[in-house]
Order: sequence, then structure tokens, then C-alpha cells
Amino acid sequence: MPIRDDAAPRVVERIALVRAAGAVPLVGDPRWSASHWQQVQDAASRAEPDPQIAWAAVTSGSSGRPRIVLRTAASWSSSFPVIADLLEAGPDDAVALPAPAVSSLTQFSLAHAAEGGPRPLLPRGRALVAQDFAEATVLHGTPQALRALLDAEGSPRLRAALVGGSHLDPALRARAEAAGIRVVAYYGAAELSYVAADHGSGLALLPGVEADVRDGELWVRSAYVAARYLDGPLRRDGEWIASGDRATLRDGRVHLLGRMDDAILSASATIVPEEVEAQLRTLPGVRDAAVVGLPHRTLGALVAAVIEPDPDAAPSLDDLRGAAAAVLAPAHRPRRWFMGPLPRTASGKPARAQIVREIQTGEWVRLV
Repeated sequence: MPIRDDAAPRVVERIALVRAAGAVPLVGDPRWSASHWQQVQDAASRAEPDPQIAWAAVTSGSSGRPRIVLRTAASWSSSFPVIADLLEAGPDDAVALPAPAVSSLTQFSLAHAAEGGPRPLLPRGRALVAQDFAEATVLHGTPQALRALLDAEGSPRLRAALVGGSHLDPALRARAEAAGIRVVAYYGAAELSYVAADHGSGLALLPGVEADVRDGELWVRSAYVAARYLDGPLRRDGEWIASGDRATLRDGRVHLLGRMDDAILSASATIVPEEVEAQLRTLPGVRDAAVVGLPHRTLGALVAAVIEPDPDAAPSLDDLRGAAAAVLAPAHRPRRWFMGPLPRTASGKPARAQIVREIQTGEWVRLV
């Protein structure tokens, strides 16, 4: 059942009604373009009934083809005791959930609340307003959300934060702990759910989770993993699920080394360059495009696009931004734009590493 609304309280109410009716809620983001939301709804309309499936979440791939992850109720509920222990929180607590309800991170906490977890607090509007979380005793969100709440000084009762979605800056952890907030960072994914937690000394596998590294890629086995994608299976080997992340396992810790597919992690969204490039190539005046991540202190990376224009019809920056907004989800829209002939590898692919180096040394002039 597709659900999309600007008001988070109404979304939460509708999720509860859909679950009570035995159907599967599929939450959309109000910021999506009409065409992207229509693609999600069209995909949902093709779903075959399955009584085992309780939850669905749209992953953060680009909007060319929405990927919907399906999971059973038990895949989340089996981890509720583990998460309650990490937060040291129960039904008498209130959990700040700054991420929108489209996020599987938020949906997990809503499911947890329905079975004795902390009472959820969501933003009343699109912007983060400190007053919405004044009663929060714990937080479940991204590093960016934790920083915003600290900046706003809006959660005086906050004592613990469960932080995931992207890398946690040690300085942010120290700042939160200096304010009396115990911070637990974690690693997981929409397909895998929770995998490992870091109390300050590295990512340790959570109870019930096994991990293996094969050809440099992390594989996971646990009761927490999703069932499948709406349009097909997860990448499996028996009970083992591929993470898509490079990693090593040393001294009982998971050491992450980046994405296998060179994806960009920006403000907790995972962006696959090839998917965004495919959309940009459909824009008027664009002959070819390369997408890279530029290092950013708080967001992890900024999405940047280098456009190779058609010689007779080079698009303007406003044209590019407007057209990109119609075909890309917000997190995947380039924040920096450059234009010129693309450097390429010997095989003809965009030389992304070279592009990043040249942008950082000022050899590309940003469109403004």
C-alpha cells in the first residue's frame, strides 16, 4: 500500500492502519518528483501477495528503476532486544527519529515502538525543529541528524544515540559524549538490517550476526536480513547475503573499505555513479556525463557531475538543474556541475579518479 504525505504524524498513522489490516506499507518521500513516485507505485501494483512479507522500503538507488526491499516482521522483531540493549531504552523512553518515514531506519523504530520499544518522535514538518524532539531521551538517526540536534540544543533529556547511515566523525562523537550522550554507531543496510556496532573501539558484530569476507567483499548471515527485492532475489549464497561493501575482518572487528561498485556515500544516501550518469545522458544537450564524489567534511561526499555537452546545444546550469530534478531523487542530484570533454580510461570509461584530482587542483571551472 503506497503512502506519501508531507506530515509525518499522518504517515505514521497510515502505516499503523495498513499493518493492522495485514497489508504492507510502502512509504514514499514527498520530495520525490511525480514521475519517480509513479514508478514506485507502478512497481508496487505488480507485487504478488505474500503473507510472509510485512515491510517494504525503497532503497537509495537513483530513480531510473526503484528498488524495493521486502522483509518479514521477524527479520526486524528478532533484533528488537539487541537494539534495546544498545540504547538501554524501553517503552518509558522517547526516541527522536529525525529521518523521514521513507527511511528504513525510521520504519524500524516505528515497528519497534509497536512492540514495546521507545515512543517515536518525528518531525512535524520537513525541516528539523528542535521543539519536535524536546522530550527525546534517545535518538536513532544519521550523524547529520545528531549534529543538527546538538547545534539546536533542543533535546536536553537526550542520553543515548544510535547512529547509522554514514561514517561518524570522531569529533562529533566526542562532542555528543561531552554533552552527556552515549553514542553507539552501527553498520547496516536496508537489505541486511543491523550488522555491527561501534561503542568507540571499532565495529563489532552484533549478537546473532556472522560475517565472512570473500574476494574482498563482506558477506553476512543473520536472522535480520531481508527476504528479497520486489523484482528479484538478493545476491545470496545459501543463507549468506552479499553486502556490496569492501571490508576486512581483524581482531573481531569489521573494517569497511568502501563500496564494491564505487558508489558515493553522501549524507547517508548511497549513490551509484553509473545509474545517475544514465539519467543525465537523457537530458537535452548532454552528450555524455561522469559522476564523482567530492570529499565533504560533514556529508561524506558531494555528488558532482561533469557534463560533456552537445557541440551545437550546450545546456545552461539552470537547464541541467531543472531537468535533473525531474529524473533523479533529491539525494542523487548533483550539487556541483562542471562542463567539458570527459577524460577517459583506455577502455573508454570516464576516468573518475582523474576527474576528482583535476577538480581538486582547480583544472575544472565550476558552473555557477
